[in-house]
Amino acid sequence: MMPIAIKSFICYIFLMGIILGIYAFLEPFLLAEKYIDLQSPDLPEQFRDTRIVFLTDIHYGPFFSRARLRRLVNRVNGLQPDIVLLGGDYVHRSPNYIKPCFAELKNLEAPLGVYGVLGNHDHWEGAALTRQCMAGAGIRLIDNEAYWLEKNGGRIKVGGVGDYLEDIQDIEPTIADVNKNDFVVLVTHNPDYVEEMGTDKVDLVLAGHNHGGQVTFFGLWAPILPSKYGQKYRTGIVEVDGAKVIVSNGVGTITPPVRFFARPQIIIVDLL
Repeated sequence: MMPIAIKSFICYIFLMGIILGIYAFLEPFLLAEKYIDLQSPDLPEQFRDTRIVFLTDIHYGPFFSRARLRRLVNRVNGLQPDIVLLGGDYVHRSPNYIKPCFAELKNLEAPLGVYGVLGNHDHWEGAALTRQCMAGAGIRLIDNEAYWLEKNGGRIKVGGVGDYLEDIQDIEPTIADVNKNDFVVLVTHNPDYVEEMGTDKVDLVLAGHNHGGQVTFFGLWAPILPSKYGQKYRTGIVEVDGAKVIVSNGVGTITPPVRFFARPQIIIVDLL
């Protein structure tokens, strides 16, 4: 007969497996707010105390309800952002989700505007329709485009590049008319692009795509990560060529709809 101690240990392991499995299905709903204070000598005085909220990888679809998306929008608005930036991958699995997704995202409120790029899933589900719905929602597309944002006589530049997997990347519209003393923000869905950015004129890069690994070994390492650079751009802050690169865990999930020690995030950057 099997000793009681061994039986107890097996039962304990089995019970822990069940608990951790349940938690993995619950964690996608444990949306965290990650606050980052950013100081830069390039930031104009007029933009100090400006708040940027960054959302990426919503993956609205069969595992992310419209009511949940509406709550997300309300939560972002409650953070009182001055600028909202969107990192792509708005929907998951079907182009039928694109119109209702942007019917909710049009309610995002930011006095200096809402801007966004497309991710690889947006190209797979329908780039043309996504661009059309973004425009209809009042969201400015910054795939290989950029805008000067002005505030009380000061200005900063916000730009983006096309998806690293499914589009071209042209950073020139973002950096062509800036100098080393300008404050420049770049949005790229995929952080791997940073390795090819080829400029020191960018101060802040915001990216997503990797979901923090989505399923990790207790937040330390992800066995599956869609990056050419290992764990470097899994999550968090990385310094590259003078730019602070912030990689978000994103909001939603791909299939299966689980997370394990890679909680979904809203990134809040306060410019100080």
